[in-house]
Amino acid sequence: MTKDVVISVRGLQVMDNESAEDIETVQQGEYFERNGSIFLLYDEYYEGFDEPVKNVMKIRGNEMTLTKRGIINVQMNFEAGKKNLTRYQTPYGVMMIGLDTSRVVCLQEEKSLAIEIDYTLEANYQYVSDSKIRIMVRERKNSRHKMSPCVGTHSTACCAGAFIHDNRMLAERAFYC
Repeated sequence: MTKDVVISVRGLQVMDNESAEDIETVQQGEYFERNGSIFLLYDEYYEGFDEPVKNVMKIRGNEMTLTKRGIINVQMNFEAGKKNLTRYQTPYGVMMIGLDTSRVVCLQEEKSLAIEIDYTLEANYQYVSDSKIRIMVRERKNSRHKMSPCVGTHSTACCAGAFIHDNRMLAERAFYC
């Protein structure tokens, strides 16, 4: 895969088996491999803030680490079969979050990468939701394909992702806004 990529991160949180929140963000970023690990770098912008949050994803086997630096500071470790606690710092305060990860799947092809993570989210030691993260990475097409700026989060009507089930890609679509 080339260094210049488009990264779609889609999160789904199901709270109390009733309500669900589906959020997706699409960003331009960088891809590289080092010492058997895959790295994704991208900036994320939040409404009301001028400075981006710098994101670094490190994927190795059944483990993914997401580090955010800026107005949000956190290092989230997702490792299948393990629960990890971390400090989640925002402009509005700090909380402890728990990530009890049941599954991390990574499928890499020549020009794409798909990652799926299933976990239970806790905040300040209280259950919040059963959650899923779906990450789809594609080589960025040449400059004649322009993307609209993706700021903050978008509904899935704007962008599309990929889904993995039992180590097979079920559906994938382009995810330009």
